[in-house]
Amino acid sequence: MRTTESFPQIRRLLIGAVLALGLPCTALADEQKPPAKPLDVKKSFSTICGYCHGDYGRKASKAPQLMNSERTDEYLFNIIKNGKPGGMAAFSSAFSDDQIHQIVKFIRKLKPDEEPQNP
Repeated sequence: MRTTESFPQIRRLLIGAVLALGLPCTALADEQKPPAKPLDVKKSFSTICGYCHGDYGRKASKAPQLMNSERTDEYLFNIIKNGKPGGMAAFSSAFSDDQIHQIVKFIRKLKPDEEPQNP
């Protein structure tokens, strides 16, 4: 009879041990993720946006010039993220919000006679 009474206690101890050993392992797995590679905004802009926004957005092409745009940062962010029906694709699945903010900073730093630089 003692065997059946001690079985639930052993089971509880075993479950507790598994949980105690398993939780630090998941925390260790999270710590070992490689850091996210920073976005090369200049390269991304050239290969993705440059098809429509000529010369890194410094000249009008298939799409408007972005350099010296009078649009707000919020407007540029929303257009990049959500697109414009019939005008521009949405890039929310390609870029995180932080990356879109970096792209807006890149656009704001464009100068007519200077090579564009990553923000």
